[in-house]
Amino acid sequence: MKLVKKRSKRGYKGGATTHQTQTKYQTHQNLPTNCRLLSVKTPRLHRRNLLKPLLTLHFYLKQARPLFPSSSTLAPRLLSAFRRAGRLQMAASTAPGLKMAAARPCISSPRRFIGGAAAFFSAEPRRASWAKLTSACHISSSQPFQRCFLSSSSKSDKGVVKAMSESNDKSVAGLPIDLRGKRAFIAGVADDNGYGWAIAKSLAAAGAEILVGTWVPALNIFEMSLRRGKFDESRVLPDGSLMEITKVYPLDAVFDSPEDVPEDVKSNKRYAGSSKWTVKEVAESVKQDFGSIDILVHSLANGPEVTKPLLETSRYGYLAAISASSYSYVSLLRHFLPLMNPGGASLSLTYIASERIIPGYGGGMSSAKAALESDTKVLAFEAGRKHRVRVNTISAGPLRSRAAKAIGFIDMMIDYSIANAPLQKELSAEEVGNAAAFLASPLASAITGAVVYVDNGLNAMGVGVDSPIFKDLDIPKDEH
Repeated sequence: MKLVKKRSKRGYKGGATTHQTQTKYQTHQNLPTNCRLLSVKTPRLHRRNLLKPLLTLHFYLKQARPLFPSSSTLAPRLLSAFRRAGRLQMAASTAPGLKMAAARPCISSPRRFIGGAAAFFSAEPRRASWAKLTSACHISSSQPFQRCFLSSSSKSDKGVVKAMSESNDKSVAGLPIDLRGKRAFIAGVADDNGYGWAIAKSLAAAGAEILVGTWVPALNIFEMSLRRGKFDESRVLPDGSLMEITKVYPLDAVFDSPEDVPEDVKSNKRYAGSSKWTVKEVAESVKQDFGSIDILVHSLANGPEVTKPLLETSRYGYLAAISASSYSYVSLLRHFLPLMNPGGASLSLTYIASERIIPGYGGGMSSAKAALESDTKVLAFEAGRKHRVRVNTISAGPLRSRAAKAIGFIDMMIDYSIANAPLQKELSAEEVGNAAAFLASPLASAITGAVVYVDNGLNAMGVGVDSPIFKDLDIPKDEH
């Protein structure tokens, strides 16, 4: 379209000097037949870029009247607001393939005619390209005629609006967990069916880079399984991609430094071929390789006499459980804190046996979990004051992991939980992983020193409702 512009100035009005521009546009002789002229007012705006989509919006509002009666008053309101400010003739043609979903602009005054409205469209595959348009329209992949809208007040009389197109806007509505640019070290991942693996997957799904520390005797099998693709099915993330583990470090969190390793362990063939696997050495290796981390996860525990009642547990068995399951977290945090960026987060895993009697969970393991929860609070204070790092622990319900099967009654505990927990379902590792991702994210920036229960609510129960004592009570049950 060829436009010829003529301008003239008016004088004074009411004692105040006002310069108004009167503009006339003369269109070229070869103007397309599907264009129409409309009188609108947009002072000091980028007229062509703004009005073309607004006129298109006006056209589709008319089409949407049968579906949304409330939109029938919008077109007159838009045009009235535009006309009150002046005159501008403009040609516009509509783009095929778009279906109106909903729109509700905020018209606060004639000079602030749109306070910032977002109209959501869904487009057919043959739609026209809208990437270069500057408008208040958000081209979305929502279903046709889905009623959703956003509105906000404008802070500028110029009505600055941003262009957003489906081709370059991949944002998701809601409150997403975003860990892009973060790096996590998860200690205690040796297979693909434990909580450590689930936490790694959830952190990876949120965008974090994953480093893992694997118990030295299990390192070769774990790395071989990764290389041969045995874990590929378990590595699938919600978007269909595979979780990538940037590096696997050998780790035995029972030993802080090489000086602590006894000769019988050094000479053990299961440790042959591995080096720098104490906590101090692993922290130094991570620092050398990556410089820093943002998230530290402690997902390991061991009690050599876990099947023994506490009264039958030896001093060695008791202290071994404390060392591997509780102090190992203190040691990890002590050596990794200098690597952690301010605002980082650290997590561990505990169990309800720390505060409730769980027969069969012996060998000092209940004491180790109680110590872990107590240490969480103290570490939260010290790490928060010195390094601005948050420290929390997740009390997870029973899971059929390889480590839990060693206890011998994990199936019984899962059945008990399903029968007695407020939520009658089996707990999944993914649910614990998602809770960990939340606690590691900025969304939990004010949560530290907490024990977070992820157990379908079993921790809240005082009695087992499946007991015959309650057979005459009308206790609700999930029949599904």
